[in-house]
Amino acid sequence: MVPEVASDKASFMVQAKSLSLAVSLNTTTSLFMAQTVLRVFAAVFTLAAICVMATSSQTTVLFGFTIRAHYSYSSAMRFLFVTDAIVCASSLLSLIFVYHLSHSGSNLKTCFYLFLHDMVITVLAISGCAAGTAVGYISRYGEEKMGWMAICNRVKSFCNHMTISMVLSYVAFLSYLALAVMSSNKVMYEANGEYQRNERQACP
Repeated sequence: MVPEVASDKASFMVQAKSLSLAVSLNTTTSLFMAQTVLRVFAAVFTLAAICVMATSSQTTVLFGFTIRAHYSYSSAMRFLFVTDAIVCASSLLSLIFVYHLSHSGSNLKTCFYLFLHDMVITVLAISGCAAGTAVGYISRYGEEKMGWMAICNRVKSFCNHMTISMVLSYVAFLSYLALAVMSSNKVMYEANGEYQRNERQACP
């Protein structure tokens, strides 16, 4: 009777362990899939933002002077252009890193590096978006107290293109914000797993 109970208990533990391993593997696969999709989204949206920004240009006559509007004439827009380029390149490079992790297995150290990368890119992306938004707001609505007049009523096509570019940049930022949250959760999961392994090894 006792051997049968012990055998049933061992069989139950093996089944539970197998089920836990299958769920863990499924969760890891889903996580890597989500990481890949979000990085592709970030790369595509920033590339689209760069293309829209680089091709947007308009010429108008103001007070008898011919004025040409282009993103390169604004330091804030140049900064947004550069940050989009960095985000796009980093997204493509990080895809290689994520692919390597999915096949070689992840650990606390590699997960932390990925989290650090995602946090830096997230901050960089929002800084570029914020700079572009500030200049875009003044261009569209002006600032009467400072004597800055709106110019979008004279170069509507250019301003509309820049608005589209900034919206695409914000979508890329949101993608990286989600990636940063996912990476932080992965770091916590790996840290907890490593702590439990160390506890088991410490127990006699």
